[in-house]
Amino acid sequence: MKGKATRYCEWDMLRCWLLAGVVIMLLCACGQPSTGPEEQLRDWVSRGVTAAENGERRVLVGMISPAYADARGNDRDRIENIFRAYFLRMNTIELLTAIEEINVIGDSAAELSLTVGMAGTHDGTFGFSADAYRFSLELEKDDDDWALISARWGELGEELR
Repeated sequence: MKGKATRYCEWDMLRCWLLAGVVIMLLCACGQPSTGPEEQLRDWVSRGVTAAENGERRVLVGMISPAYADARGNDRDRIENIFRAYFLRMNTIELLTAIEEINVIGDSAAELSLTVGMAGTHDGTFGFSADAYRFSLELEKDDDDWALISARWGELGEELR
């Protein structure tokens, strides 16, 4: 008699867990995206920082639109070459970012202003370098992710180009 009661309780417990799992899946499937555009853009910056600090050039390039163009005449391929040279030269990279402003335009465009402190070690004379830059980024949302379409930047205190 005791064996039947134990099996019955186990079956009830299993049904409860299955029902809870189905309810959770339905709630996730029916809901809207969990984050708004501003939070998605903050996450986009965070992913870029992580990729840069880990030297993941391809991840960074994947965050840039194939149609990227800027006022300096750079396209996506040129930016990839800049990343390649920088990552080959630097042994370690640390970034400190401060997002100054996020402007979301409609549902598919955004402008982002941020300051980035960059520090790293290398095999040069002093073995260390540090800089601070301001960036003005233009992004567009393609499908479910944001992509960089243009950028202006300059050393802190200088005009953005």
